[in-house]
Amino acid sequence: MGKREMFYVPMKNRLLRCPYSFRAPYYSQANCAINHGMSASFLDEVLEVTGKLFKLPLDEKRTYSRDENGIDGYGNDVIYSDRQTLDWNDRLYLHVLPKSIRKFEKWPRPPQNLREILLEFTERLRVMNEIIVKAMEKSLDLEENRFLDQFGESPIVLARFNFYPPCPWPDRILAAKPQGDASGATYLLLDKEVEGLQVLKDDQWYLVPLTPNAIAFNVGDQVEIMTNGIYKSPIHRVATNRTRERETLALFFAPEPTREIKPVEGLISNKNPRMYKNVTDYSRNYFEYVQQGRMPIDAMKL
Repeated sequence: MGKREMFYVPMKNRLLRCPYSFRAPYYSQANCAINHGMSASFLDEVLEVTGKLFKLPLDEKRTYSRDENGIDGYGNDVIYSDRQTLDWNDRLYLHVLPKSIRKFEKWPRPPQNLREILLEFTERLRVMNEIIVKAMEKSLDLEENRFLDQFGESPIVLARFNFYPPCPWPDRILAAKPQGDASGATYLLLDKEVEGLQVLKDDQWYLVPLTPNAIAFNVGDQVEIMTNGIYKSPIHRVATNRTRERETLALFFAPEPTREIKPVEGLISNKNPRMYKNVTDYSRNYFEYVQQGRMPIDAMKL
């Protein structure tokens, strides 16, 4: 699991004015965008806020702990079984959109500028997400909004602040176990100095390299369903580091839970038969599947 055993993912710079250069069939690769309109100083602020969150005293962090059966707040793995493998990380989940489901009582203060920074970062990525999803529609010769309509009027945006402390057993313990994402699309601001994210391709783990001021993004399970498997949700994991800590921020864009997600009709044919069931509230059982070492997307396949 060490760096010497890893190949590097060939990261692609997707110019947001022309992002549909990534084309089918069967896309399953890490991507990054550097021409996203966010300054290096702003992204530094985002990472600075992330670092401050995890440097709060333990007692203070506990006041923002996740509620039982809840998502928002500090914590790590929910225990479903005494046999499950726990991840070597701490994290803070916060729902950002729609406004009606924000739980500001779980938004730590300090840092005093957390709310301002996270809301601005989310709005920038919301615009970026719409551009990229429309680009995927265009790449598949679909009418506009065939995917965006499935997201609904009030799609979910969930932020996850990640802290990966040094681990004395990096060859035996993962910072995050192998999984796909329950989202439609995921955007990740990487640590500036320490690598760790790995993507599975052709049974080989590839290390995602650090790209200054880039936003990494990947398709989530729900867009894989919408595209009938043409765009794949990559399986990924996070490696630990023996001596250095690592901090990242991920934003997950997902359809409204009540929306029915299904393959778009224009992507189903005799040559490309339907591969997935219809599903609502895909995220509901996602975490339990992952903690059991199962891939939720497999349960959706016909």
